Amino acid sequence: MIRFEPRGPVAVSRTIGVSVTAAVAALVLAAIPMLFAGLSVLDAYVLMIKGAWGSMFAFTEMLTRASPLILTGLAAAVAFRAKLWNIGAEGQLYAGALAAVAVGTGLISGPSFVLVPAVIVAGALAGGLVMLVPTLLKTRLGVDEVVTTLLLNFVILLFVQMMLEGPMQDPMGMGWPQSEPILDEAALPKLMDRMRIHWGLVIALAASLGVYFLLKRTVWGFEIRAVGENAAAARHAGIPVTATFIRVGLLSGALAGLAGVGEVAGLKGYLTADLSPGFGYSGIVVAMLAGLSPIGVVFAALFIASIFVGADSMSRATGVSNYLADLIVAISLLSVLVSGLFLRFRIRLAGTRPARESAK
Repeated sequence: MIRFEPRGPVAVSRTIGVSVTAAVAALVLAAIPMLFAGLSVLDAYVLMIKGAWGSMFAFTEMLTRASPLILTGLAAAVAFRAKLWNIGAEGQLYAGALAAVAVGTGLISGPSFVLVPAVIVAGALAGGLVMLVPTLLKTRLGVDEVVTTLLLNFVILLFVQMMLEGPMQDPMGMGWPQSEPILDEAALPKLMDRMRIHWGLVIALAASLGVYFLLKRTVWGFEIRAVGENAAAARHAGIPVTATFIRVGLLSGALAGLAGVGEVAGLKGYLTADLSPGFGYSGIVVAMLAGLSPIGVVFAALFIASIFVGADSMSRATGVSNYLADLIVAISLLSVLVSGLFLRFRIRLAGTRPARESAK
């Protein structure tokens, strides 16, 4: 018979090692379908690296893809720290994008220094309010937030489609279900000329530093960590558990909403129902690879973005489907979950005693 024994506190170096091992394991396992497809694994990975890092254009495209992944990864990381399982970042992203478009297409008027902050605040607020619903259901009625956040993704996407085919449809779009373009005064500025990279990356990096400071240097951050470790003990110590969950839910949803703001106000300029290729779900992988570390989220997002952008380039060069990127991301998640299990627990066979006991 096999039993699992807790290992106790885990060193930061071990957590980093787990993440690196998971990424390497994903790349190694992804080589198997490449071989079946008749590809040279080395050549395929070289093409992927060049596609994501081989030129200034490729590098900026990778950073552009990483921007929403950083924000959705932070959304998952901060919620998971408090054991609030937010699986709804995809829906919160769309809610933020919808609010940004509503404000940025003429709801209010003014110069850029008024419209850009208004668009950002509207998107963050919309994402936070969406996450508030399952958080209240969890704290007041004990409803499982995994189910509610997951199902809300589909509800919000259907609502977005309804708005794009109804009151928010672009009258100049020839019937295509898309919103009106965001005003130039409401758009996030570009970071480089003739490149798609925009200030959404700066917002994402600032958010990462902000969340790190919040978790490590503030009373609220201590409360989040305490609730995540043991909610019952935290409540006994006088920490307002319900209020902490609500604040975490609002922050998590706001971060995901900011990802939607960046995609419509910084990149695309208008909203469509296919705005996100799954950034909300990929953010969960980013958070897990990062070990729920806000700074680690940045590096994990760069890795995942490199896989997506590099796989697109490799696919065009070899004719192999770029769904290989989805396979690598999925294997990365499975690898980090399995590695995390062995990081937190020690496996014992029935009849064996811990090393300390056998030494006696």
